[in-house]
Amino acid sequence: MTDMKEITVASALQLHKGSHIENDLLLLDALAALPLPEEPRRMGCLLLALCTSGTARYTVDTIQHVVRPKDIIIISPGQVTDDYDLSEDCNGIGLMLSDRFFRESISGIHELSSLFLFSKNHPVCELRPEEVEMLSNYFHLLKQKVDNSDHHFRVETVKSLLQTLIYDISNAIYRIQNSEKHKHSRSEKIFFDYIELVERNFRHERRVGWYAAQLNITAKYLSESVKAISRRTPNAWIDYYVTLEMRVMLKNTAKSIKEIANELHFSNQSFMGKYFKEHVGMSPSQYRKT
Repeated sequence: MTDMKEITVASALQLHKGSHIENDLLLLDALAALPLPEEPRRMGCLLLALCTSGTARYTVDTIQHVVRPKDIIIISPGQVTDDYDLSEDCNGIGLMLSDRFFRESISGIHELSSLFLFSKNHPVCELRPEEVEMLSNYFHLLKQKVDNSDHHFRVETVKSLLQTLIYDISNAIYRIQNSEKHKHSRSEKIFFDYIELVERNFRHERRVGWYAAQLNITAKYLSESVKAISRRTPNAWIDYYVTLEMRVMLKNTAKSIKEIANELHFSNQSFMGKYFKEHVGMSPSQYRKT
């Protein structure tokens, strides 16, 4: 059995030569022009899209979703999409971000993560008219900046704009998350409370039992709830935040690897190096050079 193919910025660029920055960012000004795969595909990047006309049906992780005008679509890396069915007048705009480019754009703002996690189980949400206009304006401004290849700070300007865009999208998600239509199940509440705890404490606490105790539940119940909502174990989420922080510090600070190990409460630099290589596939010093 062959591995499932991924949808990445690079693979999309082979089909749509739109405004882009290498294999990290692609702006899609006509979603209807993209040929749809005829088999399940795993997302190897983040997709943010806005439906502007018509309707569409598709599945994310086997669950069917219906998209209508004013709906925002957020599909995260690792999720599987399939069973596409678009009306003849369906169209929209969107952008695709490599995981690396997304991480670099939001470095230092972990508190947005729990909002984007909400979208993993609610990948289609209806925006207000003013939010639709806001998203459209961001898209056109991003396109203008991406296309200006003579701008000396082109990439930095685009990252700054993306960070502002993500703040505004997260504000819309926060509103939707707390609306009457989206009351949390018990498992969802445990999951979001767990993620908030991890975001505050991952630098010095990596024991699942400790987090379970803070939530007044057993480690087993925490594991079952987190896996039911996110399809990841509690340990996997801790590893995600720790390695994300390592990546950000290695790329965006001049701190030595030993200083980073101390700041993240590893027993020594060697242990941190083994941990990083296990989860990222290369040593911290190799990653810093990439």
